[in-house]
Amino acid sequence: MHVLFVCSGNVCRSPIAERLTRAYAVDRGISHLTAESAGVRALVGFPIEPIAARVVEGLGASADGFTARRLRPEMIKRADLVLAMTEQLRDRSMELVLGTSHCTFTLREAHRIARDTGARTVAELAVARRDYGPIENPNISDPVGLSEAAFTQVGDQIAASLMSLLDVLDLESATNPEVDEAMCPDPAPEPEPEPEPVPTPDRAPAPTAAPTFMLPLSPRPLVAARAASSILDYPVTW
Repeated sequence: MHVLFVCSGNVCRSPIAERLTRAYAVDRGISHLTAESAGVRALVGFPIEPIAARVVEGLGASADGFTARRLRPEMIKRADLVLAMTEQLRDRSMELVLGTSHCTFTLREAHRIARDTGARTVAELAVARRDYGPIENPNISDPVGLSEAAFTQVGDQIAASLMSLLDVLDLESATNPEVDEAMCPDPAPEPEPEPEPVPTPDRAPAPTAAPTFMLPLSPRPLVAARAASSILDYPVTW
């Protein structure tokens, strides 16, 4: 199972969740559990926030080598499960790639549905959500700019929901890539406009010798030639 975590700047909440998931996989020898993170307004290229890095280390994971990345459609498409830190971020992720509501939740939302309904796969989480109703306090707030105690509290909130969720999920139940691709197709290219029909005169004019005009070289010669021909009604040579 590949999990994508989403927050705003990708320097605090989602990196904590990503690194805890990786540590969980290594500790339990689960090679098929992978994780990455991104932000909808990411501080691209920045390392993890220093206080958040200390929180990660305190929770038994490593923050080494992390750099922030912006959320991209291809990240969502390759994820079996998308876990956002707030409802707004969850909805933004679903808007970015239509057809992904079945695998996109807030972290707390997924945890509580799994805990209370017994859902063990992403598909079961999606079905159970229909009847579960609204989640109380589904968001994990951004602690950036707050005290170290606030960072620690956020780290504990993430760890409590995430570890419990990973413990009950069937981590081998990855979504079929072919189904994902069918549910999340790339946008179809817009059709090129058909050329306008050229009116045919009732009578062909008598052939006359047409003057030749020499135009300066254009970076788009075909466009320039067409434009000149349509304006002058004379052939153009280069």
